[in-house]
Amino acid sequence: MKHNVILVVLDGLNYEVARHAMGHLQAYVGAGRAALYQLECELPALSRPLYECILTGVPPIDSGIVHNDVSRLSNQRSIYHYARDAGLKTAAAAYHWVSELYNRSPFVAARDRHTDDPALPIQHGHFYWNDHYPDSHLFADAENLRLRHAPNFLLIHPMNIDDAGHKHGLDTPQYRNSARFADIILADYLQGWLDAGYQVLVTADHGMNNDRSHNGLLPEERQVPLFVLGNAFSLNTDAAPKQIDICGTVCELLGVPHDKPVCRELLK
Repeated sequence: MKHNVILVVLDGLNYEVARHAMGHLQAYVGAGRAALYQLECELPALSRPLYECILTGVPPIDSGIVHNDVSRLSNQRSIYHYARDAGLKTAAAAYHWVSELYNRSPFVAARDRHTDDPALPIQHGHFYWNDHYPDSHLFADAENLRLRHAPNFLLIHPMNIDDAGHKHGLDTPQYRNSARFADIILADYLQGWLDAGYQVLVTADHGMNNDRSHNGLLPEERQVPLFVLGNAFSLNTDAAPKQIDICGTVCELLGVPHDKPVCRELLK
C-alpha cells in the first residue's frame, strides 16, 4: 500500500460519548463509508504513555513511559521514524508532549512550537502547551501543515475534550458538548481530506470518569473509539483492532517497512 494518512487523536474521548455525540462521523458510518470500532486502551490510562503506545505500538509497561511526568525522548521506533527513514514527509499539530517524545526534550516553546526540520522525525509541526488551546485553532494549524507541506503522515491532536472532562467530569453537558464541537470541526475538513486521497483514523488515547480523571480500569476510562475512513479500509465489522495495532496499521497504509503488530482485518 502507498497511501497518505491522517491520524486524529481526540484526547480523552470516551467510546460511548463518541458513539452517540459524533453525528458527522456517524453519518459516514451510516452511509457505509466508514466504520466505528471499540478499543480498550492500554494501561495506565494516561495521556503521555498512550501517545507513545499509539505512535509506537508498545504498551507503557514496556516503553517505560509509565506516567505523564516521564519527560524524555522515546527509545522506541515510531510511525515518524519509519516514515522519515522511508523518505516520506511527516507532520503534527499536537500537544507539546508529542514533540518531547519524538523531536526534542525538554520542549522549548520559542524553538519548538513551530518546527520545520527534515532531519527530525516530526519534520513539520505546530505544538501547543495549554490544555484549553482551542480545538478550532488546532485543526486550522493542522490544515496549514497539510496545505503547505503535503505530508504523507499527519497527526492531529486536540485537547479540549480531555480538558472539559477534567474540569466537569464524564456525565456532564460540557464534556459531551466538547465532543460534539470536535465533530462539527471535523465536518469542515473531513471530506476534503478524503477527496485529497488521505486515509483517516479518528481515535482517542483514553476515556474519562465522573471523578474528572482517568488512570484505572473502569470501562468509561478504557473504552475509546476508532473511526476509519478511506478507500483502503475494509470496513469489516468483525475486525477487532487493538490500540497497539494502530502504529503498524498506519505503517501498512503508508507502505513503509516496520516490525509492529497490525490489524489486517481493517485493511482491504
